[in-house]
Amino acid sequence: MDITLHKSSIQRKSYIAITGSKSESNRLLLLQALFPAIELRNVSNSDDSKLMAKALNSNETLVDIYHAGTAMRFLTAYFAVQEGRETILTGSKRMKERPIKILVDALRELGADISYVENEGYPPIKLNGKKLDKNKVSLKANVSSQYISALLLIAPKLENGIELTLEGDITSVPYINMTLSLLDEIGVETSFNDNVIKVSPFNEIPKVNTLTVESDWSSASYYFSILAISEVGTEIHLSSYKESSLQGDSCLVTIYKHFGVTSSYKENTLILRKEAKALEPLSLNLKNAPDIAQTIAVTCFVLGIPCDLMGLHTLKIKETDRLEALKTEIEKLGGEVEVTDKSLHLAASKNINPMVSIGTYHDHRMAMAFAPVAIKQSLKVEDAAVVSKSYPAFWEDLKSLGFKITE
Repeated sequence: MDITLHKSSIQRKSYIAITGSKSESNRLLLLQALFPAIELRNVSNSDDSKLMAKALNSNETLVDIYHAGTAMRFLTAYFAVQEGRETILTGSKRMKERPIKILVDALRELGADISYVENEGYPPIKLNGKKLDKNKVSLKANVSSQYISALLLIAPKLENGIELTLEGDITSVPYINMTLSLLDEIGVETSFNDNVIKVSPFNEIPKVNTLTVESDWSSASYYFSILAISEVGTEIHLSSYKESSLQGDSCLVTIYKHFGVTSSYKENTLILRKEAKALEPLSLNLKNAPDIAQTIAVTCFVLGIPCDLMGLHTLKIKETDRLEALKTEIEKLGGEVEVTDKSLHLAASKNINPMVSIGTYHDHRMAMAFAPVAIKQSLKVEDAAVVSKSYPAFWEDLKSLGFKITE
């Protein structure tokens, strides 16, 4: 489904309820599978979380998670410890191009029985679940935090827990801390000192039975962008959010002050408001929140300010090569972009080309990141239904703000 977003003015005040965090939901769904006494509320309705839940409840040998990268990493660890069960874990064509070797090697180091079905280092993989009694493993610290979290999430069920040493500069620390905080919440003993993470074995009843998932900050990022581009005085109220969030993307609150977007909290509602602000060039290292890079780059382009975004090496292996995709689509709109394998430089621009057709590359974040452009200029979005991967209600929620959208 391709759609057209017509140049739109949004309402002065709007209210949006966003589904639970995909990141938190997928971690908690795995913990619930390991500890069935846990009950979950406000679980994400994203495709990824639905696929994760379906896979965890499946008794089939073949488990297909399509485009769900987080599910691929977490389920690799999960099925590796399901004693006596044989599982073949596969996915879409793009998933078969996304490396899994780092995680497989780490699990093998712990004693797992995993083999590659097609290409060495890539899905699909065959797992023969077994008890893992080794507990020491090392990983390079700049790998995707999902590899690290996958190991930490199964650690309570390992006979001797885990002692994970991270070598070098750590990427996405907030996501690692999210995983450890959720383990702590159910009663698992953890520690993270210097570059060594320890998780103790845990075979007790979780001390907290009901866990509520906070709404997704990555999904909130598009409203920060919309407000940054909107008129002074515009407000958007988002629920349900915590001021003391576990999610790394909550750094949006600080980052978007640069664009005049202020944030406040009232009970479980995040209130965003556009204030007058002189615009200046932006330089950021997003190694702890790479998923909001697309949103920020598009915000800067529409506002005509230059930006340098660094710490983006993990974007090369997402649903698409997000750096090259951003360069291609922003340049269609009239911007000038330079990328390396871990950074993006956007030059200041004055004009936005009308009615450009934005390619989404099977990537939900490409579709949503470019939507705010419609406040300044009409554009088309190809394969718009791809947003269901993380935020199925996105286009309907934009309409409630005042966006004019036609198929």
